[in-house]
Amino acid sequence: MDKPEPIGQVLAEYLKAAGLSDRVQQATVIPEWPRLVGPEIAAVTEPLVITSDGTLFVAVASSPWMAELTLMEPALLKALNAPGNERAPVTKIRYRLRG
Repeated sequence: MDKPEPIGQVLAEYLKAAGLSDRVQQATVIPEWPRLVGPEIAAVTEPLVITSDGTLFVAVASSPWMAELTLMEPALLKALNAPGNERAPVTKIRYRLRG
């Protein structure tokens, strides 16, 4: 009888074998969003989804904030893709008004 393995290890092996581990790692930007962008931006935004090409879709509270964040995109991308992040990079950010 085989020795039991930790569920996290089994899941990681399954995701890797299924070719999904890179996408799962890429999606970690969503729960990390508040830490990466700071509390002020996190309070008026909500990351929604990241596509396989690295486009992150973010809901924004208002049009003025959307304009401001569009201007801040290079700095936000730098923060999201800082050294030490072990995921595929975010290549673009697209904003939508929160509905």
